[in-house]
Amino acid sequence: MNFGTLLCAFFIALLGIALGTSNATLSTLLISNAIAQLVLFVVVACIPYLRTGRMSYVDIAWPFGVALIGVHVLLLGDGDLVRRGIVGGIYLMIGLRMGIGALTMAKTSGVIFKTEFPRYQYRHMMLEKTGTKHPKFHALAEIMAQGFANMSALALPGFLLAINPNSTIASWEIAGIALWVVAYIFESTADAQKLRFIANPDNKGGVCNIGLWRYSRHPNYFAEWLVWTGLVIATVPSWLALANSETTLVWLSLGIGAVAASGMLYTTLVYLTGAVPAEYYSAQKRPAYKQYQQTTNRFFPWFPKS
Repeated sequence: MNFGTLLCAFFIALLGIALGTSNATLSTLLISNAIAQLVLFVVVACIPYLRTGRMSYVDIAWPFGVALIGVHVLLLGDGDLVRRGIVGGIYLMIGLRMGIGALTMAKTSGVIFKTEFPRYQYRHMMLEKTGTKHPKFHALAEIMAQGFANMSALALPGFLLAINPNSTIASWEIAGIALWVVAYIFESTADAQKLRFIANPDNKGGVCNIGLWRYSRHPNYFAEWLVWTGLVIATVPSWLALANSETTLVWLSLGIGAVAASGMLYTTLVYLTGAVPAEYYSAQKRPAYKQYQQTTNRFFPWFPKS
């Protein structure tokens, strides 16, 4: 059983336990979102993969799935309107920004629609190295793992906040949302710096080590992880409020599921389709990249080593 299959099993189990909730609105949110995500991933990612062999279509399905979570928060949540508006807006901003970006890249560069992203070429290579007898099945499992994550762990922070009726915004929520704002600006800045570097013809074949990229080899990935970590922090009061109305198993699962959103993003952004596969190819294409690896932290920003 490969990592994608294990993730699918974990997220399905998490969703199944969460559906034991006594809160009717939370149950409706989970069921409606699960159906919507399943249709989205089958149509946008799974069928195109089976026809073309390219996993990259998941980069369209996943972010628009995140946006769908935001739509559910706004339309089906019954908690405080201000809180729902903020959280639903956050999910929409995360999803639409990345989804529209993926579609734009696909149309202008041909990646996704005509060729595979290097990070998914790396996943194909890793599956072949493991000697698995069913690589297509395991690749499909890795695609659906992101869909099941959208049904469970990544949706739970938003859904728990969406059913909170308390009109008072707690300090945990303020801290989490503030972290999200800082992280969102951080990520946008890192992306802009990278685009400026690439646009300069003098930098062709060079290593981007300017601005935030001087302190982390992947500041955009680090910021994306912080975005979700901020959401998890903001969820704490809403989760604690359910302690007396849910069974211990369901309540703990909801909390573990929310925290898993941060853990899943870290694992994905570092090991699965993030830093590790990106650097595998960067070290081959750019002679100076190995020195960059020796002087600059991979994920968490810190001062360069001499």
